[in-house]
Amino acid sequence: MNIFMCKFYNLNVLNTYMFIEQRIIKNKFIRKSKIGLEHTYYRNSIELLLRCDCCNEVFTRQRGKMDPNRINNNVFHVCGNCDAKRFAQRKGQERKAVWDLPASSDLDISKL
Repeated sequence: MNIFMCKFYNLNVLNTYMFIEQRIIKNKFIRKSKIGLEHTYYRNSIELLLRCDCCNEVFTRQRGKMDPNRINNNVFHVCGNCDAKRFAQRKGQERKAVWDLPASSDLDISKL
């Protein structure tokens, strides 16, 4: 049994941030003691709601499985449906194209 405790978030509104929010999920478990009695206990798990930088879909990931330094908007997040290695190679090509621009180009620096 999962009980969601989170703030309201409208997925139809355009959100430019890749880290959207974190949810606390309360999981209920039942264990059997040595003498045969059943005990219920609860465990809280924290899930992060992220937006994929590759396909722009919203996905969840457990907070314990992520590096705490990567839980922000300064790094890229890729969902399980996309290929992270292809995404990283594409980003590398984009950065290389910026470095290979001639100094006399008319492109605006802020749009790179």
